[in-house]
Amino acid sequence: MIEVKNVKKEFYKLDKKRLKNKFFAVNDISLEANDGEIVGILGPNGAGKTTLLRMIGGIMEPTSGVIKYDDKTFIDSALEIKKDIAYLSGNTKIYKSISAYELLKMCLEFYDYNGDFEKRINYISEVLELENFLYNKIENLSTGQTQRVNIARCLIHDPKYYILDEATSGLDIISSQIILNFIKNEKKRGKTILYSTHYMEEAQEICSKVYMVNKGEVIAFGTPDEIKKKTKTTNLRDSFFKLIGGEDNEK
Repeated sequence: MIEVKNVKKEFYKLDKKRLKNKFFAVNDISLEANDGEIVGILGPNGAGKTTLLRMIGGIMEPTSGVIKYDDKTFIDSALEIKKDIAYLSGNTKIYKSISAYELLKMCLEFYDYNGDFEKRINYISEVLELENFLYNKIENLSTGQTQRVNIARCLIHDPKYYILDEATSGLDIISSQIILNFIKNEKKRGKTILYSTHYMEEAQEICSKVYMVNKGEVIAFGTPDEIKKKTKTTNLRDSFFKLIGGEDNEK
């Protein structure tokens, strides 16, 4: 279980007079993700989703608030928690001069994986459909193939907690569906999954519950059906715009 309580992240930006002004990229957000759940964090670019996930993943320290993994915090159990996390960011870079197979083997060594390396690589390769390019250099792969390798890199050590930021952004429909199918299967295995996206249709398909975020704050949470019912809409995209008062107010 992942618990986030009253988390804030404070930054400063310069105004036209080059004076510093304080603002909160994440402002008093609380959420929970239980074992066997896919919890969606939905919102437009700039809503605060990535900042929130970086704090949850231990990459960035909150200005205030508490983040717990099964009652453990980064203050006293950082290494233990991070070994159990799969963190995928939209701007993650991977080595391009080696093959996908070499990268996955290197990651297993890094995480001190106790199981059979070949068996684990073969399993991940099969479920993410990497077989046809597993031994090709990453620099020669398509965007979709590279993203599937990137996800395989995050998941190769069989973590308990998944933090996935825009996992399917910019991908073709086939690559996207392969990734979504894998995530749904990991849910069945009891994994705890945070899934950030601005693709509302994806969230509607796979998420157990969702938190809608805009301008650093949660504006709605619940199951997709609960949010649609509350907003009297038929899809999450329309729900979001109704909650913010129309498309013009998203800016």
